[in-house]
Amino acid sequence: MYRKLSDYSSLLRKKGLLVMEHLQDAGEKTVTGLTYNSKEVSEGTLFICKGAAFRREYLQDAADRGAVAYVSHEMYPEVSLPVILVSDIRPAMPILAACFFERPAEHFRLTGITGTKGKSTTAYYLKAILDDYLSSQGKGESGVISSIDTYDGREFYESHITTPESVELMHHFRNAADTGLSYVTMEVSSQALKYNRVDEIRFDAGVFLNISEDHISPQEHYSFEDYFTSKLAIFRQTKTALICTDSDRFSDIADAAKEAERVITFGTKEGSDIRVYDVRKKEHEIHFRVHCDRFDEEFAITMPGLFNVENALAAIAISYLYEIPVSFIRSGLYRARSKGRMECYTSSDGKIVAIVDYAHNRLSFEKLFASTKEEYPGYDIVTVFGCPGKKALLRRKDLGTIAGRESKKVYLTAEDPGEEPVDVISRDIAQYVACPYEMIEDRGEAIKKAIADCTGPTVILITGKGEETRQKYGREYIDCPSDAEYAQRYL
Repeated sequence: MYRKLSDYSSLLRKKGLLVMEHLQDAGEKTVTGLTYNSKEVSEGTLFICKGAAFRREYLQDAADRGAVAYVSHEMYPEVSLPVILVSDIRPAMPILAACFFERPAEHFRLTGITGTKGKSTTAYYLKAILDDYLSSQGKGESGVISSIDTYDGREFYESHITTPESVELMHHFRNAADTGLSYVTMEVSSQALKYNRVDEIRFDAGVFLNISEDHISPQEHYSFEDYFTSKLAIFRQTKTALICTDSDRFSDIADAAKEAERVITFGTKEGSDIRVYDVRKKEHEIHFRVHCDRFDEEFAITMPGLFNVENALAAIAISYLYEIPVSFIRSGLYRARSKGRMECYTSSDGKIVAIVDYAHNRLSFEKLFASTKEEYPGYDIVTVFGCPGKKALLRRKDLGTIAGRESKKVYLTAEDPGEEPVDVISRDIAQYVACPYEMIEDRGEAIKKAIADCTGPTVILITGKGEETRQKYGREYIDCPSDAEYAQRYL
């Protein structure tokens, strides 16, 4: 049900964000759309002036397209349009979005997953479990909002951001509610928590996987403590917190989790509510047992990487909370796949194994190399990777150091360079690489060369992009084959 413009102004006043309003005679007009993209404006849209790169021309375009008013933290008197002036546009956006889309997240069970590593894999483990359970009841699949895909019951597309802005997020939640989805699982980034993208929602399950230094840059988090504190904020809007006892800084995480109504622990440590033990490889499968107060059962996953047991255990803990029967947990985990995560491709003679994985920070690199060495003894390791432009600057040292220490050779290439030249990024990484390396900007050519240069049994780790089919140059995303496509083509 559409609301009047004055309703939005009153709500912002109640929340303490309204500075002033100049609605003229527009207060009784109905708001029929909400966006910060002027190209999406139609008659009756409330337009949000957002972002450091915002320009007056965007607002004029919105006015020309029929916007009913605009919300901003500064006035644009040269644009003839009613205005709602707020003190901070960031917290205002989710308030506006929750009002416009009528708080849709209250109509399904919402799981939010945060942590430095494993968010996507955990989300897809859980989705497979939930989908098997829903299928047994004759229902459709569950929703997911991740850095891989977005599915909300109506829309399905490849994602290019971990957590959308609040307007898009509420739009997806509205679709999920309107199409009758029972569960939605989403990744929650530190940026989303810091910059209010997930305000005005409450997670039925808030999952904290692990923590390691990442996303430290002038554009993201100014320090590790800022990054860590931002992630811990998930518990302020969580009914049940699920936390990993094996995580670094566990005591701090456990203290923060007390803000939730209930806490469930999972991990390898004695005393964990959901405890994993007896982890072992069986050919291409990983088997393990899980003990809790309801069951002591064996499970298996077919995605490679021993570190994925932790992600599977998190999915089991969430399923425990949602009272999903063990049979569906077992079947879902066994068939689960996460596109671009630990995808293996082998040459016809079996001597070259290419592993495509999204690993892109210190923690994921450490676990990826440790697992590869354990699972492929006697194989050389060659690594193909890059780092994004002007973001997470510490990764360049961390990833260069780890790859240089563990690899026979490293190939440095483009990975969403944005507005920073690829050769500048590669040289920055290269100073930390202790093994032989080459810098090849074209990602396809780098993968091709890495495969062609192999002289014996080799595992090629192709990290950072997974199944993504676009590369960010400047402010544009350019279509390109995925790492999986390149690997299969050149093998």
